[in-house]
Amino acid sequence: MLPDPERAKTVRALAQEAQSRLAAGPHPERAARDAELLLRHALHCDGAWLFAHADDCIPGHCVQQLEPLLRRRMAGEPVQYILGEVEFFGLTFSVHPAVLIPRPETELLVEHVLDFLRGRGHPRVLDVGTGSGAIAVALAAECPQARCVAVDLSSTALSVAAENASRHGVADRIEFHISDLFSAVGGERFDCIVSNPPYVPLTDKDSLAVEVRDYEPELALFAGEDGLAIYRRLIQAAPDFLTQEGMLALEIGFGQRDSVAALLAEANFQKIAFLSDYQQIPRVAIAREADL
Repeated sequence: MLPDPERAKTVRALAQEAQSRLAAGPHPERAARDAELLLRHALHCDGAWLFAHADDCIPGHCVQQLEPLLRRRMAGEPVQYILGEVEFFGLTFSVHPAVLIPRPETELLVEHVLDFLRGRGHPRVLDVGTGSGAIAVALAAECPQARCVAVDLSSTALSVAAENASRHGVADRIEFHISDLFSAVGGERFDCIVSNPPYVPLTDKDSLAVEVRDYEPELALFAGEDGLAIYRRLIQAAPDFLTQEGMLALEIGFGQRDSVAALLAEANFQKIAFLSDYQQIPRVAIAREADL
């Protein structure tokens, strides 16, 4: 029998109850953190307030606000979608079930692109498959001289991305277009093309965590039977949209290093390198015709 959500409780008791219930859910290892995030969201407060007011009594109508959030998380819905936002590269981004949730691993991609862009005057950047706009917005926020074009197949995703650009004051430096890869930017060239494309093989679908498989958009996850379908098209076409000394930077999936390297070589990229994440997994592919 579920606890009565209408009864007043202390902050401490409410937090302990939420953690206990989430510990019986699909991700018990995150129960404590998720309980705190959902409680903060329900009470419209921060972690410091929760700590300072642990013994304060919360009225029943406030307790009720937490109940639907817990039920959603217990069903496997990502906490980021429940909260409607996520932190990425020191910025808060709105997220929606139509966009992939930005991951910490993608920050490595942003960091390397920023290193490349700094000191380049007014570089032009193309973000292919922008989703929430996390990459383009982070780049524009950190590199004020850059001008970005962000494209996606999903008009809903582009609306979320535009909202995030406005939220962080960079909307005047990012263009958003519905596009199948490069279809909306014909004839243009960019100093950097960056992308975190779909790269999960369809054969891996059943092995994904429930919160990924059942809640995140398939359009942003899957890329054919081997996960390389988007890379094949993107890499082959990219040289026609890069400046002479431009760089292509891609996030890649586990075990895809050799396959992506072969695709880059086939597209006549001369300088190819890979960067590993904190787990020493090759996570970013970079390719240029000039010296890296």
